[in-house]
Amino acid sequence: MRCNLEQVLAACGRATDLTRQLLAFSRQQVLQPRVIDLDDALAGMNAMLGRLLGADIELRVLRSPKLGRVLADAGQIEQVVMNLAVNARDAMPYGGKLTIEMKNVQLEGADGDGKTTRTPGAYVMLAITDTGTGMDAATRARIFEPFFTTKEQGKGTGLGLATVFGIVQQSGGYLDVYSEVGHGTTFKIYFPRTDQLVAPSPQPTSRAHLRGTETILLVEDEEPLRIVACVILRRSGYHVLDACDGAEAIRIAKGFDGPIHLLLTDVVMPRMSGRVLADQLLPLRPAMRLVFASGYTDDAIVHHGVLDAGVPFLQKPFTPDGLLRKVREVLDRP
Repeated sequence: MRCNLEQVLAACGRATDLTRQLLAFSRQQVLQPRVIDLDDALAGMNAMLGRLLGADIELRVLRSPKLGRVLADAGQIEQVVMNLAVNARDAMPYGGKLTIEMKNVQLEGADGDGKTTRTPGAYVMLAITDTGTGMDAATRARIFEPFFTTKEQGKGTGLGLATVFGIVQQSGGYLDVYSEVGHGTTFKIYFPRTDQLVAPSPQPTSRAHLRGTETILLVEDEEPLRIVACVILRRSGYHVLDACDGAEAIRIAKGFDGPIHLLLTDVVMPRMSGRVLADQLLPLRPAMRLVFASGYTDDAIVHHGVLDAGVPFLQKPFTPDGLLRKVREVLDRP
């Protein structure tokens, strides 16, 4: 268990949230690529993916010997896998199988339908296949459009696959989708191979002084990010109450008998913003401290009147250290 949690925390250190990645997609922000072994980079995600998929979905990872190296932002690649895993899980409401496969391939100058020109050469393929409901041709044609979703209102933002597409393009890769109604879906992503040596991984730092035992109400509508934040906080000793939206957070706060020392909430959420949630909870729990989190900068949030200047703010994407330092900073204020 300890080993799995350490692997999850290592993956969390490079993970970024969906909102910030959409900004990267739309603004073409510079990524932080380094030479990585794709197999090693994704090895720490097994525990996190198991939590995300649930007991009804079998996870299979097919590895290839002597897998080539790629030049990519490891955190962005992890988010690609997370987003595709969430999409696959939602397509398998009664259970199924998710297969992740990695292998070396050679690409010709055009894709399977002969329409898309590609740079021929050596690539590493990352394929993610589910046994879910599948998609018809009309849906396949639109899945990478920002805000397009087939899920019911409130169940999806329509940003996950648009973000995947943006990250793959920014990484110099290509993406193919194969799907039929009733026969599941496969996403095949191709990253250019490199002969450069793998960059050394950053060494973990001690977080002993960032531990705590306080109760934190964590409110985040993006499930992958909520899961990793919960793992970081609980691993550091905190008691975490987690909610997917403002309404659930209010129910939890009203039903919890003990003190809630800190509300850590996303600013922009469906139906109820973090600011409105805080305004409703503070009269019930006046001693509770606040931290707001967003992929937008604090200056932008204040400028648009969403938050007041000086309110404790956590910029996304955050590292485990960044999250724990901000929590400790706010809780330790006199």
